[in-house]
Parts: sequence; structure tokens; C-alpha cells
Amino acid sequence: MGKSILARAEHKLYITLKRRRLKNKTPSIIANTCIGGIICHDMGIPFNSPCINSGMIAKDYIKFLQNMDHYLAVTPTPLDTYYGEKQFMMTQMDDLIGLFAHEESVDVAIAKWEKRKSRINKDNLFIIMTETLECTYDDIKAFDELPYPNKVILVHKPYEEIKSAFYLKGFEDMDEVGVTVDWKPTFLKRRYIDDFDYVSFFNGDGIKKG
Repeated sequence: MGKSILARAEHKLYITLKRRRLKNKTPSIIANTCIGGIICHDMGIPFNSPCINSGMIAKDYIKFLQNMDHYLAVTPTPLDTYYGEKQFMMTQMDDLIGLFAHEESVDVAIAKWEKRKSRINKDNLFIIMTETLECTYDDIKAFDELPYPNKVILVHKPYEEIKSAFYLKGFEDMDEVGVTVDWKPTFLKRRYIDDFDYVSFFNGDGIKKG
């Protein structure tokens, strides 16, 4: 119990100090997993993106990024099928599929997507991709070639030739990156994503270790 209380107290201070470091309080985080929502919650910043509590398989995410204006102009429609073992709710956006895991219904997910997409600031975009959801090496290369100045792809092993890659340790025995917002098996309360210094990333200082 004592260790648990100490770890929670340390984590509260850790988050407070990260919030103080964050200069860019209004980034629009575009991600292919629910990572954006966790970061916004921890940093106490608004959801300036529809990509909160949502996801896309890798190939669809690349297509979304290649023609974002087009897909944002489309209102998603609900699908009656579910994706994967976790049974993600699914929506159709033109030829793309949107995945939602944390909303009470697909209709609620669509309503929040529509509300939040109007908040996107295209002059303050930060693109995060995770090597998951059927991600192939070709997808990683395609992401690296996208013309966004502020982008990073979280990968499960080093890819020295990929300029936008950040090697997120802890998933070496897997074929992809696991759940980045899970807690690491350490005394201090840290998520896997905390190894990536997303505060420096949002502040415009590039890709660094946490």
C-alpha cells in the first residue's frame, strides 16, 4: 500500500511538471489509435481533433493522411459489424473504415467525431502513427514519405532508415507495437508512451526520448 501511494504521488508530480513544460496548449493530434485522448487528458488540453478514442487500420490511416480534407468532409455512417478480438465498433467514411472502442455506441462515436473535426487547426497539426492494426513495412515507409513537418511513427524495433520513427521499447517479442497507453511493469507509474517525449514534440523540438 505504501509503495502504491508513493507511486501515485510521484506520478501526479510527474504529470504536473510535464504540463508546465508544454508550451503548445492547442495541438491538433491526428493518430491511428486512442493515444491522442490519453495524451490530451494527461496534459489537460482540449480535444482539437476527431481522432480521439478512435483508430484506423494502417493502410486506411495512410489514405486518410494523404487526402485528409476529403475524408473530413465525409460524415461517417455506422456499420453493423465489429473489428478484431476487441470488437471495435466500425464506421464507413467513403472507402475508409473508422474504429471506435471507448464510446457507448457507434452513434455517439460519430457525433463526437463530427463535433471535434471542426476544431482541427491545420497550422498546428501533429501526426502520430503506431505500428499496429495490420501495419506493414510498406506502410511505415509510406508514412515516412508524407509531407507533414510534425510526424512520428512509434515502432517496436529500430528502423534506422525511417526518419520519423521512434523505437518504443517493450514490444520486441511482438510483431508490432502493443498498447502504448498501458502501464509499464515498473514501480513508478509510467505508460509505454511516456518513453517518447511528446511534450518536446508538440513544442516543436522534434522527436526525443522521454
